[in-house]
Amino acid sequence: MKYLLVEDNQELANAICSRMKLDGHVIDHADKIQDAIAYAETGEYDLVLLDIMLPDGDGRSFLKHQRDQEKDTPIIVLTARSQVSDRISILDLGADDYVTKPFDHAELQARCRAVLRRKAGATQPVLQFGDVAFNQLAGQLTVKGEVINLRNRELRLFELLLNARGQIFSKQKLVDRLFSYDEDVSENAVEVYIGRLRKHLEDTSLNITTHRGLGYRLDND
Repeated sequence: MKYLLVEDNQELANAICSRMKLDGHVIDHADKIQDAIAYAETGEYDLVLLDIMLPDGDGRSFLKHQRDQEKDTPIIVLTARSQVSDRISILDLGADDYVTKPFDHAELQARCRAVLRRKAGATQPVLQFGDVAFNQLAGQLTVKGEVINLRNRELRLFELLLNARGQIFSKQKLVDRLFSYDEDVSENAVEVYIGRLRKHLEDTSLNITTHRGLGYRLDND
């Protein structure tokens, strides 16, 4: 998954980014509202982690801006405010959830998973497609009863394609979703990961098809 973190506390931001990257996620970091808006307008994210108190204003203005633009990217607000009225106003503006500071990173990761499951409409942690099973909580792929240990980038690519079955992704779009802005990679990297996934999915009900000049799509036979 690709996350956008909007947080001006550098120590906290570094800690969140490190934990999310260890979990295999791609994450971009903005410490101001205007930078966050620029990121959101030029990139595509699965989830936004949003602080409220920022140097150039209230983070709720970013939340309102996103919802006014009819963008439905899930947003979890990180707030030090514990008053019920504050939490209600955050949810009423369109936030999907909130976490009160200070928080445990394990709780934040669990909240992220829960919000993403709701967005995908998935109520069960394990998705089954014939002889292929994917545990969304554990990030574990099982093929014909055998657990496949995917590398982080392979796992996120599979997760991306799986959650949008039937949708064609261009190489450039996959680069945008799998890598952060500060990573200098070519579209050839996508071909490598696609090739690895195809080997894991050989002779199963899932296959990655190439659409010449357009990109790749995951199909379920």
